[in-house]
Amino acid sequence: MLFDRIVSEGLAHYSYLAGDKNEALVIDPRRDVDVYVEKASNAGMRIAHILETHRNEDYFAGSMELAERTGAEVWHADSQWDYRYGNNVRPGQKWKVGRLEFEAIPTPGHTPGSMSYILRDPTGIPFIVFCGDALFAGEVGRIDLMGPENATENAGLLYDSLFGRLLPLGDEVIVCPAHGSGSVCGELISERLWTTIGLERKHNPRLQARGKPEFVKTLLNSQPERPPYFSRMEKANLAGGPILGALPDIRPLDPKDFQALSEGAQILDTRQELAYSAAHIPGAQSIWLDGLASFAGWFLGYDQPILLVGEGNDHENAARILVRLGFDNIAGFLAGGMLNWHMSGKESASIRTLQVFEICRLPDIGEPPVWILDVRSGSELLKDGRIDGAQHIPLTEIAARMGEVPKNTTVYVFCGSGMRSMVAASFLQARGWKEMAVILGGMAGWRSKKCPIKR
Repeated sequence: MLFDRIVSEGLAHYSYLAGDKNEALVIDPRRDVDVYVEKASNAGMRIAHILETHRNEDYFAGSMELAERTGAEVWHADSQWDYRYGNNVRPGQKWKVGRLEFEAIPTPGHTPGSMSYILRDPTGIPFIVFCGDALFAGEVGRIDLMGPENATENAGLLYDSLFGRLLPLGDEVIVCPAHGSGSVCGELISERLWTTIGLERKHNPRLQARGKPEFVKTLLNSQPERPPYFSRMEKANLAGGPILGALPDIRPLDPKDFQALSEGAQILDTRQELAYSAAHIPGAQSIWLDGLASFAGWFLGYDQPILLVGEGNDHENAARILVRLGFDNIAGFLAGGMLNWHMSGKESASIRTLQVFEICRLPDIGEPPVWILDVRSGSELLKDGRIDGAQHIPLTEIAARMGEVPKNTTVYVFCGSGMRSMVAASFLQARGWKEMAVILGGMAGWRSKKCPIKR
């Protein structure tokens, strides 16, 4: 028997490969599909089926990509929508894969036609449920993606799915969701790498609700952010294309060619915040590599080519993350990095940084006024407190609310650590803000220095 969970870092996306004898099946594949083909081939198995739990919003599904490579049949949930590929899953439908059996059970709520799949072992015992975005470790699926007008109905459907179909499967059944901690598909997903029905029944805060009205109210009070690229992913995942074929070979560019192509392009710098602050190409957007999956959809557009700046082979990892989000137009990367840029005599920009002990005494200095921009999320403010006098604009709202940030004074940008602060500062600098400083250490450093916090 073969069973493997494939983790897509950054997106915190989980897909699954299961097989027996000489056949295998993949659930919710990502767009770069080599890993499934290689693992199945190494086990002497052919991928015969591809199952989707729901229409995905946060990444480009790889179902058609994998079907093109393997000849597998694609089966998708949400049959109420006009898919341009694959087959509709029927409630109760079963698939035999060697001695294993998979069965579809409807679990609507996150999407109207979401499906979960029960895996039975060769003796017929149900021991795994692949539940997509219906149930996570410590959290349940979002109910806002069909619009606020449908949220109440969807929350009720999700309650029925969880308490009427998933929890009755039995405490011993292993839960295999489509996402882990860090995903935008759930606010409070736990860091438990594996979980069961019993653990969720006992420890999942959402499942402690005393009846449907309380459950619905709790979800309606939760307002997770919706990245703007979700709409594009929803349309792409109904169409099933375009086929990627393989990860693109990113073209190396010398500084002269890079500069020539930068007109009309987006420059993405994936280095750490200290390297970016010291020197970067004017106009470059900073998003550190490990944060790229979380923030690319907020700060990059699909209509302009992307030029990459990084260190070593960072461009390969960046390209892999970007194509999973549908950013295919990657025009090249700066060969030799910023060292080569400087050796070519090209202009660079910088952003000033301050340590926490320098900034926490500034409110006492007086003139000029100290203007602190706090880009943490609202939930972080509730949990950790806020800096007295700071202006709060979450990082994901900077583009829409940048008019609230003054240009006639120094703006001190603050977050939990300094990483997101640099993302915000780079965005503003590229749009004309000149006097900015990023506070290193963020809230962790602020507390350690006993700077004032307002609860």
